[in-house]
Amino acid sequence: MFTKTLDNKRYHTLNYFYQTKFHQKVSKISLNGNFSCPNYQNNQGCIFCSLSGSGDFAGDKHKPLVTQFKEIKDKMAKKWPNSLYIGYFQANTNTYAPLPILKEKYESILNLPNVVGLSIATRSDAISDEVLDYLEELNKKTFLTIELGLQSMHAKTLKLINRGHDLANFENMVKKLQERSIKVVVHIINGLPNETKEDMLKTVKYLNSLNIDGIKIHMLHILKNTKLAKMYEEKPFHLLTKEEYIDIVCEQLTYLNENIVIHRITGDPKKEDLIAPTWLLKKFCVLNDIDKEMKKRNYYQGLKVS
Repeated sequence: MFTKTLDNKRYHTLNYFYQTKFHQKVSKISLNGNFSCPNYQNNQGCIFCSLSGSGDFAGDKHKPLVTQFKEIKDKMAKKWPNSLYIGYFQANTNTYAPLPILKEKYESILNLPNVVGLSIATRSDAISDEVLDYLEELNKKTFLTIELGLQSMHAKTLKLINRGHDLANFENMVKKLQERSIKVVVHIINGLPNETKEDMLKTVKYLNSLNIDGIKIHMLHILKNTKLAKMYEEKPFHLLTKEEYIDIVCEQLTYLNENIVIHRITGDPKKEDLIAPTWLLKKFCVLNDIDKEMKKRNYYQGLKVS
C-alpha cells in the first residue's frame, strides 16, 4: 500500500503533504493580483492561455486582494471551518512587477489570520535577481512555493505553443530557486499538438531528474478566444481521449520519485469557455478512473524510478 496518502491513492497527495507538515486541514485560496505577463506583452502569449491568464477560478481582479481572500475563505469555511490557508497567486505572471508592488501584494495576504504561506505562479524568465533575493527572505518567514510553467521539455513544442523561453532558461531558474531552498512546483500539459506518449513520458522523467518538489499535470483543453482555438478550427488536430490521458498519467506517475507531491492530475476548465475535450468537465470521474487504472495495473508513484 502506498503510504503518502490519506485516501488510498497510489500517489503522493497534496492533502497528505499539508496534513503531515501542518497537522490540520490546509486550503489554498486562489487570488488574482491583476498582474500582466511578459510573454503576452512581448510575444503575444502562449497559444493555450485564456484571457484570464490561466486564473479562471481565481478571485475578481477588480476587488482588493484581501476582499478576494475573505470572500473565497468564507465559502470554504462552510466545509472546512478550522482550516489554515495558503494564498495562491494564480492568474498571469505573479512576479512580473516592481519589487515594492510584489511586497505590498504578498504581505497583505501573509498578514491575515491563519495564513501559513504563499504559492506564487510565475514563469522562469520573469524572476529578477532582486526578486529572487526577496523570495529567499520570504521563504525564511513563511511556507513559500514557486510554481513554474514548463508545459513540455521539447524545443519543438515550446516553439509551437509560443512559450517564449527555452529549456535552459527554465532549468537555470529551478537551480536558482533550489539554491535558496525554495520549493518548486512545475506545471506540464499532456496532449500538446504533435507530441507522442513517449514525448510526455520524457518530460516527466526530465523533471524527476531535477528533484522538483511538486508537479501539476494538466490535459490540453481548447478554450474560446485563444490562438489554440483558432488553430483547432482551421486545422483540427487529435486531442487525447479520456482513456489515452489516463494511460499516460498512470505511466507518468511511475517515473516520479515518491517524494514529489502531486498537486494536480487533470485539467479543470470552465464549462462556458470550453470547446474540447468535453470529457474534462467530469473531473471526479477522471480522478476516479485514474485510481482504478493504477490499482488494476498495480502501479504506484515511483515504481519505475531507477
